[in-house]
Amino acid sequence: MVPHWIWQWMDIQGFVLMLSVLLIVKTIWDRPPKNFPPGPFAVPFLGSALSINPYDPFGFFCKLLGQYGDVTKLSIGGQRFVLLSGPKTIREVFVEKGDFFIDRPSYPIIEKLFKGLGLISSSGHMWRQQRRFTLSTLKYFGVGKKTLETSILEESRFLYKSIKNEQGKPFDPHYLLYNGVSNIICSLVFGHRFEYGDGHFHEMLNNFDEIIQLPVTPWGQCKGDTSGFNEENLLYCVIDLFAAGTETLSKTLLWGLLYMVKYPEIQEKVQNEIERVIGQERQPSMDDRPSMPYTYAVIHEIQRFANILPITPPRVSHYDTTIAGYDIPKGVMVLPLLMPILYDKSEYQTADRFNPEHFLDKEGKFVKRENVMPFSVGKRMCPGEELARMELFLFFTSFLQRFTFRAPDRVKLTMESVIGITRGPKPFKICAIPCLK
Repeated sequence: MVPHWIWQWMDIQGFVLMLSVLLIVKTIWDRPPKNFPPGPFAVPFLGSALSINPYDPFGFFCKLLGQYGDVTKLSIGGQRFVLLSGPKTIREVFVEKGDFFIDRPSYPIIEKLFKGLGLISSSGHMWRQQRRFTLSTLKYFGVGKKTLETSILEESRFLYKSIKNEQGKPFDPHYLLYNGVSNIICSLVFGHRFEYGDGHFHEMLNNFDEIIQLPVTPWGQCKGDTSGFNEENLLYCVIDLFAAGTETLSKTLLWGLLYMVKYPEIQEKVQNEIERVIGQERQPSMDDRPSMPYTYAVIHEIQRFANILPITPPRVSHYDTTIAGYDIPKGVMVLPLLMPILYDKSEYQTADRFNPEHFLDKEGKFVKRENVMPFSVGKRMCPGEELARMELFLFFTSFLQRFTFRAPDRVKLTMESVIGITRGPKPFKICAIPCLK
């Protein structure tokens, strides 16, 4: 009779043998094409997941790009990705080969939350129809016209009154900026703005992150309409407009105020230019922008240095193609990272420091840099770019025309960030001292 321990040993040995065979088969099966981009070694089933720092995934991605180049492979679990960076590579993928990488990948969490609807998550014919409708609607409601500029300036007056009511005492600017910026989108989507003390408005903003989980009504069924013109898709389009038009813009302005507090000499230069070009008797106008190169440079440096969107939404290759000479099979997901571009030391003399001089020439004239692309490039670039640029200039200039921002007494403000889908500053309080007329 064979002892029991021998059977146990044979079971363990068989399990190990079976696992080894599975690992070998999976390694061979998942082997990338011969000319696939370089990248780190991937463990079967896990890929490089164990190497990623959950508190700083973007830092890990940037490190890989620095080691392997602007086109780097990465495997997480059973999914193979391609990380992208570098202005030349980004433009090759999203401009020159835009039709090859026009669609979003399908993965469970996005399918569950967004169902492939709206502007950001949709693909194919539905996305084209929704984008065309969005662009025409934004144009109809005044994007790029003086009427919308008037609405922004009106909202800036409400912000001025609310900030002035703080009487120079420490306050958290987050909610005021969020409310003010949201009202611009509310004016476009709902046809009116909300008072800052409106309880319904506060509830709407507080529940913004949860609205994507609302139950779907029977009206939300597509019923064969591939263009997506139905109530459910309209809901997701509105959510996307709020996400793009409120979240990113308010965080950019928050970083802007924080940088002005940290660099008072830059704040003073902006105020001197405002005094010289606009004065105190009238509100700013978009017509003033060409005459204010330093202020415009500061706004661009805020966008560069703050890096609000470290990684843009992923795309998927629609056909077998190439990127920078590497073979990319159909169905491979690509993840574009802007951080290495924005902090490129070969492009910016002081890349790790907030410095508006990056966007000025020796004569003090504004210099546009093609590698700063906060609104993305190509066919899926932000449809509200013109509106966002208008809001940034008018809100930021209005703030510094009327207030000098300082840190509360005996408080050292941190420049640390909170990273989620977007990158924002940690909560902080500042003092707004009214400028004397």
